[in-house]
Amino acid sequence: MEAVKDAVNTYDYIWIFSVYNMRNQYLKKVRSEFKTSRFFFGSNRVMAKALGNTPEEELSENLHKVSEALKGEVGLLFTNQTVDSIRSWFNEFSKDDYARSGCVATERIVVPAGEVFRGYTKEPFPNNMEPQLRQLGIPTLLRQGKITIDYDYTICEEGDVLTPQQSHLLKHFWIKMAIFKVELLGCYHKNSGEYTAYNETSGTGSNNNSDGSDME
Repeated sequence: MEAVKDAVNTYDYIWIFSVYNMRNQYLKKVRSEFKTSRFFFGSNRVMAKALGNTPEEELSENLHKVSEALKGEVGLLFTNQTVDSIRSWFNEFSKDDYARSGCVATERIVVPAGEVFRGYTKEPFPNNMEPQLRQLGIPTLLRQGKITIDYDYTICEEGDVLTPQQSHLLKHFWIKMAIFKVELLGCYHKNSGEYTAYNETSGTGSNNNSDGSDME
């Protein structure tokens, strides 16, 4: 709690953000780009209490509006960088990755009959992977050192909620269906006491100041 309070005193801007398809390696990249800023990602209740839940408790004018917006799996970014620079960087930053169990398939994936290839470059599988593919449900056969199937095999349909088996197969076939993305949900400016909530899809904002786990 004290670290959050110290950050309020140190930085001009507080951003609320959410992370889609959390991946630690990409989160480290984000943190490395903002070494002079601070990130917090933990209990909403604890962060809200540190900021102040009411006008009487808040550390600065209208800061309780940030506490009110701490809903779901969100974090806080404290920074002195300008609004435009922050929005520009996060709008451009995203990383493709393999979908995990529970994600929704973005397309239909069918392995055609014949020799089994992987990736969009159509590279053949090493023949020592044949037992693993068969264990994951593909009716493979090893013929003359090549992994083959006798009929088309559908790994997933668009819209499927992926099972562990399907997610493992997609990874073996080098097919990425997840995107790591940090979505900016709102920004508080300490000097003006203004909180702006951003529309997640359009990126437009609306002012909301009508009331007069630490990742590090």
